[in-house]
Amino acid sequence: MSVTVQPLTGAALEAALDDLARLRIAVFRDWPYLYDGDLYYERRYLATYRDSPEALVVGAFDGARLVGAATGTPMEDHAEEFGAAFAATGLALSDIFYCAESVLLMDYRGRGIGHAFFDLREAHARRLGRRRSAFCRVVRPEDHPARPADYRPLDPFWRKRGYAPLEGVMAEYSWKDVGEAKETAKPMQFWIKAL
Repeated sequence: MSVTVQPLTGAALEAALDDLARLRIAVFRDWPYLYDGDLYYERRYLATYRDSPEALVVGAFDGARLVGAATGTPMEDHAEEFGAAFAATGLALSDIFYCAESVLLMDYRGRGIGHAFFDLREAHARRLGRRRSAFCRVVRPEDHPARPADYRPLDPFWRKRGYAPLEGVMAEYSWKDVGEAKETAKPMQFWIKAL
């Protein structure tokens, strides 16, 4: 399998949004997100990337098929609850580029695509004059019944890239878990690095 990874902006970004929505639904259904998504919600959520002139989607393509993607926006263009988490940090939102999601089909993992996703988003952030890159991850209890026995967190990968948890900087974001009847708020831990 030959995979190409490339930044998508403007019309190319907009053309990829439905495929990105399907990828998010498929990949985030697994642990630790357990996301029970639908295209209607996804289209509303992904409008952020279409509407932000400085947003970026990085696509991983096997031929013409989108098999993975990573997204990012200036922090002030993303969800209000995420920006609000930084209020007490003294960090200016205008200095932060938010690396939102990275989704990659299982068969394509372990090939360096995750590094390419971060490389391209961080380069984009630097071009925008951003001084920091941040993302957040869901925090689930260690004894959660849906946690696979062989689950390996991505913390070592993120630390190797220079990211570290930003202690005390948490947000809550709501979605419906697989098997649940309604949305519930999940704690999200921010990680950050200087660019």
